Amino acid sequence: MQSFHLPQRNRAGKKTLFINARIIDPATRYDEVGALLVDGGVIADFGPNLFYDGDVPDGVEVIDCGGHVLCPGLLDIQVHFREPGQEYKETIATGSKSAAAGGVTTVACMPNTKPPIDDVSVVDFVHKRALETAYVNVRTYACISKQMKGEELTEMGLLVEAGAVGFTDDGLPLMHAGLMRQALTYSRELGVPVAQHAEDLHLSAGGCMNEGAVSARLGVKGIPNAAEAVMVERDILLAELTGGQYHVLHISTAEAIDAVRRAKKRGLTNITCEAAPHHFTLTDEAVMEYRTFSKMNPPLRAERDRAAVVEGLIDGTIDAIATDHAPHDPESKRVPLSQAAFGIVGLETMLPLSLGLYHKNIMPLMDVLAAMTYKPADIIHVNAGRLKKGAPADLTLIDLDMEWVMNPKEFQSTSKNSPYDHTEAKGRAIRTVVGGETVYLFDARAARRAA
Repeated sequence: MQSFHLPQRNRAGKKTLFINARIIDPATRYDEVGALLVDGGVIADFGPNLFYDGDVPDGVEVIDCGGHVLCPGLLDIQVHFREPGQEYKETIATGSKSAAAGGVTTVACMPNTKPPIDDVSVVDFVHKRALETAYVNVRTYACISKQMKGEELTEMGLLVEAGAVGFTDDGLPLMHAGLMRQALTYSRELGVPVAQHAEDLHLSAGGCMNEGAVSARLGVKGIPNAAEAVMVERDILLAELTGGQYHVLHISTAEAIDAVRRAKKRGLTNITCEAAPHHFTLTDEAVMEYRTFSKMNPPLRAERDRAAVVEGLIDGTIDAIATDHAPHDPESKRVPLSQAAFGIVGLETMLPLSLGLYHKNIMPLMDVLAAMTYKPADIIHVNAGRLKKGAPADLTLIDLDMEWVMNPKEFQSTSKNSPYDHTEAKGRAIRTVVGGETVYLFDARAARRAA
């Protein structure tokens, strides 16, 4: 059974002690069994000897973690919450509830809303709605170009002052190389990333899935790997020219990953990228029989590319894991493949799918968690993803061994468009803490009784 609570904004004076926890902080490679004390919404102390004698002061709430992993709250730096404009697909309230259920304590929203987040007033609206309705910390990107038309830059400086954590026209690539150069130049001065949905629209035009054997068998137009790779190659050159911070959203092809790898080997520390769980767990075979719930952009690729994403995560070429959580109403998906909307929901599947890399001995647990904690936090420059004294007490408690079956009908997201129906999983978030307050709790015993 699952329970949710909106976080209290005034946490002064409240103390909570988490005991019997396997405390992991990927940023410092810390891994010890012990306790963690929260005081007034921030981490006061943690370690194996904290209140070792059991002499807990009066007024301190004690939570027994049962030996499970307690780590920094997860971040998802690419989500679509659809508010304003498409609240029938998702709202900040429902999207953040879905995040809490997935162990995610901070999200970064994409700005392709209606209207798009290209003005200070819309940034202010998102932040206000988040304060009123969100279960987790909600940050937002702003658009690179006004109205996402790719013709004129937004007021980037004012948008950063308003709280935008970066810039992207996600949903659309910024095709204009000159405009991208300008945006990256401003990025360097403002200290925020420019994030690109890497797709050459001239190469992908009309494509609805990966170009390859499966698209040929289905008789539909495909999107070639080159559509992503040429854009990444171009943008890396521009990032090198300007010194701006360039981030590749949902990287999916072997060629693009290799381009980022080569750039990093040349010492370009201003280049980062992220991968979505569906790109390292599925291939375009999942689209067989015209399955629209497996249609996303960038599309599911061939096995060669799926393996390249895994290798990129292993060797650190890919910095972060992010979902590209893209909720859609049923009518947007229950149409022919070529007409169906791109995208799947992912907030509640990110952690278990990523833990598959650990359970299959592909990656150490520390590295898997790093890709969802301090590494994405560093990309958007937010104070999150680390366990340290004085840091916000945003925490995720994980049962690594809980076996369960994913059922999109039980997701907290308004939309249920996921290709992982009836997928067996191992590991899930059982408690999500924001600013020291439990916003999500999974009661395994009650769930078993209800079953």
